[in-house]
Amino acid sequence: MNVIIAAAGTGGHINPGIAIANKIKEKEPDSKIIFIGTPRGLENDLVPRAGYELKTIDSYGINRSISLDNIKRLFKTIKSIGDAKKIIKEFKPDVVVGTGGYICVSVGMAAKKCDIPIVLHESNAFPGMAVKLLSKKADVILTGFKEAKDRLPKAKNVVVTGTPTKVQKLNMSEMQQLEIKTKLGFKEELPLVFAYGGSQGAKSINESLIKIIKENRNKEYNILWATGNSGYEEITKTFEKEGINIENISHAKIVPYIYNMEEILNIADLLVCRSGAMTITEISNVGKPAIFIPFPFATENHQEYNAKVLEKVNAAKIILDKDLTAEKLDAEIKSIVKSKKNLIQMGKNAEKIKVLDVQEKIYIQIKAVQKHK
Repeated sequence: MNVIIAAAGTGGHINPGIAIANKIKEKEPDSKIIFIGTPRGLENDLVPRAGYELKTIDSYGINRSISLDNIKRLFKTIKSIGDAKKIIKEFKPDVVVGTGGYICVSVGMAAKKCDIPIVLHESNAFPGMAVKLLSKKADVILTGFKEAKDRLPKAKNVVVTGTPTKVQKLNMSEMQQLEIKTKLGFKEELPLVFAYGGSQGAKSINESLIKIIKENRNKEYNILWATGNSGYEEITKTFEKEGINIENISHAKIVPYIYNMEEILNIADLLVCRSGAMTITEISNVGKPAIFIPFPFATENHQEYNAKVLEKVNAAKIILDKDLTAEKLDAEIKSIVKSKKNLIQMGKNAEKIKVLDVQEKIYIQIKAVQKHK
C-alpha cells in the first residue's frame, strides 16, 4: 500500500501521523509511506527522526482578518494545492491520510482532484477548521472523542477510533514507584503532583507554581514541575533573586523537560497541565486525575472542550487561564489529594473514556477505504 500522510505544525498533529505510519508498516512491511508538511513545523525534526521521507509545500493557516499578510498566505496556500497535486501524481498513493491542521486542506483538496481516497483523523473534541472544511470530501473521518462526531454533521462517515499514542498504563508495584520518586529526590511519601505545559512550558502555570513554592504552600504534597526548555533559565533566576536554590527546594523537583513521560505519568498522583488532545488521551490511558488549565488561544477554544470530556466523568477539574492564581491552584490541588480514595476514584473515572486498540481500528478504516477505491 502506498500512503501519503499530511501532518504539520505541532506534535499533536505529527505524532498521531507517525503512529499511523508505524502501524501500516507493521501490518504491511512493503508499504511505501511519505509525509507532506511545511518547511517550518516540528515535522522537519520528528518525521525524519521516525525514519520517513518528508516532502514540503508552502501551506498556511488563514486568519479571519483581512490584511496584506493574510492575502499573501492565501495565495501561497492556493499554490500549495498544485504543489501537493504534483507530489500525489508522482507518488501514486492508494490513500491520503490527514491528521489535522491547515496542511490537510492543501493536500486533501489535491487528493480530491486526483480522485484519491481521503482519511482524516481529528484528535480534538471540537474539530478544527481543516477537518470541517474537508468533512464533505473525506471518505471517512476518524475521531479521538465521540463528542467530535456530533460536531461533524456534514461528514459522510465518522468513526470513533481514539487517538494513537505510545503512553500506556504500566503494571508498576508500589515499591517500583517509590524507587522512582526517591531517585527524583522526594524523601517523604506525600502525594506527587506532576505539573507540565509541554515542551515550551505554560507561562500562567509556571507563574502560579513559582508563588506556591516561594510561599511554601506545598507542605502537604510534592511537586514535580517540568517548566519547558524556554522557561527553565528564567525561573531559575527568579528563584535566585529570592535566595532559593532551584536544585534544593523542599517538596519540589524542577526540571526543564521530562523524557520518561510514560513512567512519570504512571507514578504521579495528580496532573496539572494544559488540555491538548494528546494529553487527554495519555491521561485516560494511564488513569489519573487532573487539573486542566486550557490554553486560552487554542483554535475554536478546543482545549476547553477537550478538558470537559474528562470533567464530565468526574476525572478532572478545570481552572480557566484567566481565573488561574497560585491560591486557587493550591486550594484545588489540596482538595483533591487530601483523600487517597478520591484520587483512586478519579483515576478510574479517567479510564472510562479510554479507547482500546486505537491503531488497529485506524488501520482497518484505512484498508476499508483502499478496498472501495
